[in-house]
Amino acid sequence: MKAKTTANLFPSLPVEWLLPAILSTIAGAVDVIGFLALGGLFTAHITGNLVVLAAHYLTGGFGQIGPLLSVPVFIAVLGVVTLSLPNKTTTSTRRALLILHATLLAAFLGFAAWLGPFPHPDAAGAVFSGMLGVAAMATQNALIKVALPGSPSTAVMTTNTTQMAVDLALFVRAKGDPTELARARHRIGAICPSVIGFIAGCSAGGALELHFRLWALTLPVALALVAVPLGELWWDDTTP
Repeated sequence: MKAKTTANLFPSLPVEWLLPAILSTIAGAVDVIGFLALGGLFTAHITGNLVVLAAHYLTGGFGQIGPLLSVPVFIAVLGVVTLSLPNKTTTSTRRALLILHATLLAAFLGFAAWLGPFPHPDAAGAVFSGMLGVAAMATQNALIKVALPGSPSTAVMTTNTTQMAVDLALFVRAKGDPTELARARHRIGAICPSVIGFIAGCSAGGALELHFRLWALTLPVALALVAVPLGELWWDDTTP
């Protein structure tokens, strides 16, 4: 059930694609900023840290501890968050996840700006700050899976682009069940804003990091705060 006060403020927003697009923008920005400022750490694209580890051992030019810790930290946070949620998704569940997400991103910004910049990516401050970013992105992934049913991924663009390519191929072939073609059309419409948002986040995050260093994290924090009231508009058949 939608919160009436929020619905009155934003009566006609297409939240089914706007909220995932904003979350994708956050993921893209946080990933690029973390990569540039924390010695190659991916906060959202966790599997990319395996590549960073390989590059570190070959060149020594990237962080080692952050990428190594990111996978267990991501899994642990995802597990704790998921286990703490009720069996049924409610508006209050979604609200709590969005607030936790914004809080972790704000902590990431606060500690990174306070302790940084980080000339040595394996320094304790850099690793601690980076794990706050990883925790925020783990929470975002839990949010997508649990509290935004039917939403495309907002952090793993390989999955999105694969699905979009398959669906586009169905239309090029112009064969198949009409119902399946309609579903494919719907998926393309849902995935495109997330892909565009992620690309926009990468571009904006990279440009801001070059000029403002870790203060560039202000952008994803601001977007996460915007996402909280938008979450009230997400439709489901439960009540708070």
